[in-house]
Amino acid sequence: MNRTARLYALVEELRAAAPRPRTVAALAARFEVSTRTVQRDLQVLMETGVPVRATSGRGGGWSVDPEMTLPPIHFTPEEASALAVALATADASAPYAGAARAAAQKIAVSMTGTASAAVRQLATRIVTLPSSSDSAVRAAVEQALTTRTVLQLSYSDAAGRVSDRAVEPAGLLTANGRWYLIAWCRTRQAGRGFRLDRIAAAAPTTEQAHTHDLAELLRGSAAGGAVQPTTLAPFTPRPEKPASPTQERVGPRRPLASTAREHGEPVRQTRTNSASGCTGHGTSSCR
Repeated sequence: MNRTARLYALVEELRAAAPRPRTVAALAARFEVSTRTVQRDLQVLMETGVPVRATSGRGGGWSVDPEMTLPPIHFTPEEASALAVALATADASAPYAGAARAAAQKIAVSMTGTASAAVRQLATRIVTLPSSSDSAVRAAVEQALTTRTVLQLSYSDAAGRVSDRAVEPAGLLTANGRWYLIAWCRTRQAGRGFRLDRIAAAAPTTEQAHTHDLAELLRGSAAGGAVQPTTLAPFTPRPEKPASPTQERVGPRRPLASTAREHGEPVRQTRTNSASGCTGHGTSSCR
């Protein structure tokens, strides 16, 4: 058994025994290697982000949190190669780049066989030109998106003019290799897109932001035709089916317009925004 296969098997051995710990001696006997080899393997797993931990004392040993690890995943060589290409695009300037690297390490440990060989071979043939990135800015944007809080930022526009903004993040847009934070700008009182590499500084706050519809903020802009990537469809909750109307009625149901006329109430049609149900255009009229 080579080292890659042993690392994978080691995680599965700890998962199967969880929450009971396994001693280094027992693991060494199980895989027919020295205790020193097992200790090196466990150290590699820790460095790659696998949640293995050691407990000392009587009854102690090594264990892994089964809820924080991946079960066996059987990828085809093509699927593994697709993952490698997708992860390669998550360079230092992309949102959640650090988390993407950690996820890649966990996926790598879970792969075996032809899929593992294919992705490792392809990975050696992918290169990228490094781009400048401010990790503090990226971390602040990630935190504001995750916690749905207001973000304070200093932004440099295309002409080099710097302004301070307080924004309410709605989501992310990627276009032509660049990433944008789409948010409601309190300064401009409108939806705005902020190129991440033009954000000079950003600081998260504890103030909860209002909820804004991403598609609504983009409507009418150059990115109005943006759609969700099809590869993210499995992660998107399916819309719930509308509840069926109650059947408990007395007599036939009459149209609303007819009922209104009989009570002398004029039937008015108000033009509303199809996405949010708010009159007018944009989210400002909904506030």
